[in-house]
Amino acid sequence: MPASTPAEVFPMQGSDPRDPFIDALAGIVGAANVLTAEEDVARYVSDWRRNYPGAARAVVRPGSTAEVAAVVAACSAQGVPVVPQGGNTGLVGGSTPDATRTEVVLSLDRMIAVRRLDPLNNTLTLEAGCTVLTAQEAASAAGRLFPLSLASEGSATVGGVLSTNAGGEQVLRYGNTRELTLGVEVVLADGRVLDNLMDLRKDNTGYDLKQLFIGSEGTLGVVTAATFRLYAQPRSVVTAWMAVRDPQAAVEMLTRLANGVGERVTAFELIGRQALSQVLARPLAGMRDPLEADYDWAVLFDVSETSPRLDPSPAVEDVLGAAMEEGLVIDAVIAASERQAHELWALRDHVPEAQRLDGPSIKHDISVATSLIPDFIAEAGAALERAMPGIRVVCFGHVGDGNLHYNQSKPAGMAGHDFLAREDEIHDIVHSVTARLHGSISAEHGIGRLKQAALLEHKSPVAIDLMARIKLALDPANTFNPGRVLPRERLDVVR
Repeated sequence: MPASTPAEVFPMQGSDPRDPFIDALAGIVGAANVLTAEEDVARYVSDWRRNYPGAARAVVRPGSTAEVAAVVAACSAQGVPVVPQGGNTGLVGGSTPDATRTEVVLSLDRMIAVRRLDPLNNTLTLEAGCTVLTAQEAASAAGRLFPLSLASEGSATVGGVLSTNAGGEQVLRYGNTRELTLGVEVVLADGRVLDNLMDLRKDNTGYDLKQLFIGSEGTLGVVTAATFRLYAQPRSVVTAWMAVRDPQAAVEMLTRLANGVGERVTAFELIGRQALSQVLARPLAGMRDPLEADYDWAVLFDVSETSPRLDPSPAVEDVLGAAMEEGLVIDAVIAASERQAHELWALRDHVPEAQRLDGPSIKHDISVATSLIPDFIAEAGAALERAMPGIRVVCFGHVGDGNLHYNQSKPAGMAGHDFLAREDEIHDIVHSVTARLHGSISAEHGIGRLKQAALLEHKSPVAIDLMARIKLALDPANTFNPGRVLPRERLDVVR
């Protein structure tokens, strides 16, 4: 159905006199898909970390792009703000409503169709409510690989990962969401639909419009579907856990491994002792340390091969053996089965949950040049220890693309509220070191509400100005996700 006019979405008869707008939304998507009761909206109005609880005027669950367009047109006509939401696994307060009860949450959790899969063209087109796991399974059923992989893949949605340009564990080989995306379908702020679901690798007909919406956190439009690249499935995967001398040794091992097996290095994750200790301290599926050696830093990596005729194992073993002789690697274990590989990856994937169970934490999602990772870890760690003796740094992340999840847990004996009271100070320390090394304060989680001040402090003023002008050009009334990414007052500067 086309986007409705205001007259069509606000009928004179049958409306609820208390809020005729809710009745109008029900006329578009059906009464069962407009949620207002507290028990029905609860899971939509608070984020995963429970840091940004809010109150929605309504949660609307359209079932098609046409319904999304009609809902957006109705909200725009009445000046009602819209908060697009996927799986609500965001970590920066960008996908939940504020506390004013004026915003409508636009949930895409009913839009779960796999529209098209072309194994010969290596493309997959899905609606935005599909989970990342659904995309993986659809590709696998056709003998192909959808390479985006992250701990929340069972609940994170296609629309959500597009909105934050999510990376995950295989960026090293396949790239971020931005590199995996060929085309998008987007509902604009006036209710029009941009059908840009291209399945082409080459298209030079003007601006690459999809890139505006990838990573925009729902502030420029609502992505309703996307077309992704697919790849050949790995026929063999070598998974190994190695204890390394220090972060510098980890970076050097990445280069050595790449020299030994080429582009087959698929994932390369650094895990600090504090992160591993928190996982092992909790009864999480009977996990244990893979090595008996005493070490402070570990690396978990995958090397994958798509040809059934080639076995990367001997090359991996040669690289590890030489590194152990030189002292870069203290000890290592190679998974002997798929089950053992899953057990090794479970240690990495449970770090966020283990830290949550440990108590209050302060989180960062930074990136620097891969070669500067050791410098960042040394400088930031020393600065934090000076500011708060005994602070525990939970460091883990994607060394291959320079992205670290650099988190902090409170010192032993410190009260949780005292620790969190100094959160801004901790953020300033970490972000200042990141900026000094020409890094990014947000590698894959986005800005949302959490990192606005840091964005304005560390992003180029010219870049901020251009971002504001693009926002106002596409969404002049600030309908989509107002107050996220760019503060309202920043938009007022360039109006």
